[in-house]
Amino acid sequence: MTDVLDADEIAAQLPDGWHHDADEIARTFEFDSYLEGVGFAAGAGGLAEEAFHHPTMTVEWREVTVRLTTHDAGGVTGKDLDLAGRLNELAD
Repeated sequence: MTDVLDADEIAAQLPDGWHHDADEIARTFEFDSYLEGVGFAAGAGGLAEEAFHHPTMTVEWREVTVRLTTHDAGGVTGKDLDLAGRLNELAD
């Protein structure tokens, strides 16, 4: 099992645009259109499946909110921070 990170470790490693909220990290990505957001969500799903680490995603008009936590560990781990960084790259 992966170790849960404490708040200081999360703050030191948190990718740009993400915030720490209790036992998860989250970010809302903004897009120029609904379909661009849906395309991002599809790509994010592919990255998540590849990492076997599945976020909660909410697709709205021109926004996709992603929440990451490692459920079996009970909080934020390196797996969450790694996937968050990959999602930032996907959005750029």
